Amino acid sequence: MELLPRSPRDFGSAAYWERFFRQRGQRPFEWYGALPELRAVLRRYVRPRDKVLVVGCGNSELSEQMYDAGLCEDIVNIDVSEAVVRQMQERSASRRPGMSYLLMDALQMDFPDALFQVALDKGTLDAILADEEEATLAKADRMFAEISRVLQVGGRYLCVSLAQAHVLRKAVEFFSQEGWVVRVHQVPASESKQQFVLPIFVYVMTKFKKVPGSAPQILEICPEDQDKPTRMQSVELLLEAVRDRQHYALLRSQLSKTSGTEQLSLDLCSSQSGSPRYTLHVVDSPSMKASRDNHFAIFIIPQGRETEWLFGTEEGRRQLAASAGFRRLVAVALHREQHYEGMAGIQAELSGKVMELAPPGLPAGQQVPFLSVGGDIGVRTVQHRDTSPLSGEYVVEDVKGDDKCYFRRLIFLSNRNVVQSEARLLAPAPLPGQKKRRKDKRKPGSIEPPLAIDKSYLCCEHHKAMVAGLCLLESTDPLPAPLSVLVVGLGGGSLPLFLHDYFSRAHVAVVEIDPSMLEVATRWFGFSQGDRMQVHISNGLDYVAKLAAEAQYDAIMFDVDSKDLTVGMSCPPPAFVERPFLQKVKTILKPEGVFVLNLVCRDAQLKESVLATLREVFPLLYARCIDGEVNEILFCQPGPQVLRQPTELLARARALETALRQPGRPWDSSYILTDMLQAVKIL
Repeated sequence: MELLPRSPRDFGSAAYWERFFRQRGQRPFEWYGALPELRAVLRRYVRPRDKVLVVGCGNSELSEQMYDAGLCEDIVNIDVSEAVVRQMQERSASRRPGMSYLLMDALQMDFPDALFQVALDKGTLDAILADEEEATLAKADRMFAEISRVLQVGGRYLCVSLAQAHVLRKAVEFFSQEGWVVRVHQVPASESKQQFVLPIFVYVMTKFKKVPGSAPQILEICPEDQDKPTRMQSVELLLEAVRDRQHYALLRSQLSKTSGTEQLSLDLCSSQSGSPRYTLHVVDSPSMKASRDNHFAIFIIPQGRETEWLFGTEEGRRQLAASAGFRRLVAVALHREQHYEGMAGIQAELSGKVMELAPPGLPAGQQVPFLSVGGDIGVRTVQHRDTSPLSGEYVVEDVKGDDKCYFRRLIFLSNRNVVQSEARLLAPAPLPGQKKRRKDKRKPGSIEPPLAIDKSYLCCEHHKAMVAGLCLLESTDPLPAPLSVLVVGLGGGSLPLFLHDYFSRAHVAVVEIDPSMLEVATRWFGFSQGDRMQVHISNGLDYVAKLAAEAQYDAIMFDVDSKDLTVGMSCPPPAFVERPFLQKVKTILKPEGVFVLNLVCRDAQLKESVLATLREVFPLLYARCIDGEVNEILFCQPGPQVLRQPTELLARARALETALRQPGRPWDSSYILTDMLQAVKIL
């Protein structure tokens, strides 16, 4: 027996529905659920004494259920199918005197104006708008105009729908332009029979008198887990909010049926602001042997540590899941714009939502553990937030690392998972006679005021490798020797500061295109200029071009990010590795000098092209990959130096390190030049 249309267009055909109900007979056809799923929304907008019109009633039991439950006493049902109208008249005539069924087209109704307080549509609009052809859209306009005509001012049009984008847009744009208040409810999934993977929505359009001129549109959404609506500023934002909920339902359905190797990520947003509050990464380990206690766990990434390799990369999260020993791990990142009430508060807030992401086969009543590093949610304090015309919005924040040390970071919010600059903070020393504060007296989430930036410590591994590249210079043997260094890209200033402090006869010139970064480095990262340290606010391309007349630098270092995130290379900008510019770099480098480049390139083909160009310009090329990061440090020399083998490089690194470790000068034990050169390869 054929009950499904041959094409979606058949849904809008009266002949199709006549044939459908003749074949189906007396069995009710519940299009998008019945009263148990819709009761909460209907009770909110339908009063017992309202006169209710049901358009396209079919043989659904919804009208009868509403009548029998006392939700309303006067219901008029219309449909284009003579067969179904006759069926429903026979079913309700003697039992429900306040119910009537009429053969009538919703596109051309016979009712007088302003007869009804409520018009209810369960799937009829979706059936009519089966496509976006002009004739179909005209049908929807006629239906909307008729509903508007027969509703009183203050009346409500309730439309139950799957909210396909073109259907929702058509309804919202029509009624909002007429001055109606538009509110979209999501039907709670927990109460639904889940006939559809996509969630069910109810559009509630409330009729107001149209005000001459351009009255502001009132557009709202009510998510499934809250009664209070959230105001949306545009039709596009409302459609986006609905689309996000549909995508989440699809993801939830997918995760409930299968486990896979592909990681899925989604944002959970604050109902007040609409901005992301949590980012969830679902990591499956299907090869792990199952036991009763290792099905599912939630891991809270400590605040400020979401950029670390273990938490910020797919491979790192796979390792995290494997070490935690769970077949499905949901890694949760916390956002800096949000406030959290400790682990208990997060657990209370997330428990219901994350259970919707539980894997198939999770035993009933299974306790799902919430895990973290050290059992806390970390510490993050935003010290400064501003916007630069060149770099966009950025923050300076202090975070607690895994070794209980505190770090200051510069983050560009256009690429919020990348730390642009980082410095370790020195803990404040107690004043004479002052007792050391006990740990348990400290407020949770607080940071002690730091004494200063630890300038002896390079946080970034790629900075350590760049400094180690100076082992290639003849002038560093013996040390100290006069050095002239050009650094393109200031950031927080950690790299030029280290060069200035540890190479006592070095003169460092820094080129930075963004004056805001000089202010940030000076105010927040302990950077300062002097006789041996000068910053030039300029485009690095232009600065190098102006200097191209004569060689003058022992070392040139490029650590400059690209503002164009569409390119597969985030450092440096592509123009910095084009052959004509690299030739200019070579001309301002001494013959025995070294050009050090921080390369961050995820596009394998583009990376090979960059390396080929570098080989054409510089005869000697060494590379050092940074473990756990995309960064690769390239050491380029113009010749005619003798090619140094790895053993010789290590010997020179030990000599340089010994010279740098002078009495009275702090030296962090984790900073080992030889480590940086252990894995250098010759290209």
